[in-house]
Amino acid sequence: MGRLREELGQAPKSTKSYTVRKAVDDWLAGGLPGRAESTRTTYRYAVAPLVAKIGHRPLRDLTSSEVRIALAGLTGTLSTRTLVITRLSLERAITFAMSHDRMAKNVVIPVEVPEGKAGRKSKSLTLAQARDLLAAAEGERLHSYVVVSLLGGLRTEEVRALRWDHVDLEAGSVAVWRSVRASGDTKTPKSRRSLQLPQVAVEALRRQREQQERDRHIAGERWQEHGLVFASAVGTPLLAGNVRRAFRSVCRRAGIAGQWTPRELRHTFVSLMSQTGMAIEEISHLVGHSSSHTTETIYRSELRPVIRTGANAMDKLFPATSRWSQVQ
Repeated sequence: MGRLREELGQAPKSTKSYTVRKAVDDWLAGGLPGRAESTRTTYRYAVAPLVAKIGHRPLRDLTSSEVRIALAGLTGTLSTRTLVITRLSLERAITFAMSHDRMAKNVVIPVEVPEGKAGRKSKSLTLAQARDLLAAAEGERLHSYVVVSLLGGLRTEEVRALRWDHVDLEAGSVAVWRSVRASGDTKTPKSRRSLQLPQVAVEALRRQREQQERDRHIAGERWQEHGLVFASAVGTPLLAGNVRRAFRSVCRRAGIAGQWTPRELRHTFVSLMSQTGMAIEEISHLVGHSSSHTTETIYRSELRPVIRTGANAMDKLFPATSRWSQVQ
């Protein structure tokens, strides 16, 4: 069989020393052209538990059964979403190896993703908690970041990429046209949107500009200009991990128990907008979704389930304080 494969030009050229771990390393190093380093890091962390189980195996000897068993062994520690990324990472690593004639077929393709542990559900702050959070953030470097995220409904990846040339403080608006994705584009074409900000957010951005001028003066020659609204003390882009840690610190000062992430400010925005009675279609436009169905699917726990338009209309026709005989 091996001779037949050689005659057909299908035999992999890898040796027993070329392991699954080596294949994954090669893919991470050369198989993701144009991808941001944050994307590589996501794949690296996602595939690491799988590599820990089967990374020692010679790539050419790896079987679908081994991959299936290894993934099943991770269901107690990884969520289903993470397992999807884990499996996909290995599949792409082997595809990359195949393009270099190190593997004859991709043994991951037949393997389905097992159901992992339940992931942490997204949640939203109450109005009281949101007010406490804003108060606790006063005077902190993250204050303006929190205000714009909470009161504007922007994705955290959009906030970190926001540029001053996309901010009009006189008009009180921002153009959400960028994100920290490798391409620099927003998540979808409809995510590109121009938003009028509440006055509180506009004032927070004014203070942010003043703070950044102070940072620029203090940094001097160390300052690196990127045109970003939210940057480090020397002008460089903010790292997601640093933002998360700073945000959780603010949450603790606000007395808000539990683990919270910056992305849940967007969930809170949707929840608060829904509580005001705003239509889902309008909320969908504000958060940059392609349709209200997307908003309902992602934020179903934050949206008010009761349709109130009929009740509101009837309350006007039949006021509770009126007698039936008085209604004309």
